[in-house]
Amino acid sequence: MPRYLSLVKIDEATAPAEGPSPELMERMGKLLDAITKAGVMLDTAGLMPTVQGKRVHWEGGNVSVTDGPFTETKEVVGGYAVMQCKDMDEALEWTKRFVRVHGPEWTVTCEVREIQGG
Repeated sequence: MPRYLSLVKIDEATAPAEGPSPELMERMGKLLDAITKAGVMLDTAGLMPTVQGKRVHWEGGNVSVTDGPFTETKEVVGGYAVMQCKDMDEALEWTKRFVRVHGPEWTVTCEVREIQGG
C-alpha cells in the first residue's frame, strides 16, 4: 500500500502567538485518534518554530549553515504526517479533514506527495 507524506505549511507571521488553542488541540486529538484507528497514520509531529532551526545549503561545492528564522520565507513547514493509504484520493480526504480542524485564525496548506517505493 502506498505511503504519503503530508508537509504542513503555516504562515508563522499570522499564526496565533500563543500557539494552538486547547479547543484546537482537542479537535486535533480526536482526528489523529480516528486516523490512527483507521490504520492510516504511520507518524506525525509538529515542528519547533524556525527561530530554533538551521538551514544547510549546498552550492558550488560549499556548505553553508544559516540560523533561523528564515526571513525570506513567509510560509514554513510546521509539521508533517506519514500516512499509508490505498491511493492519493484517500490521502487527500484525510488531509482535508486535518486542515478543517483549524480555526479561521490559521492559514494552513498541506502538500501531499507519494513516497517513492511506498
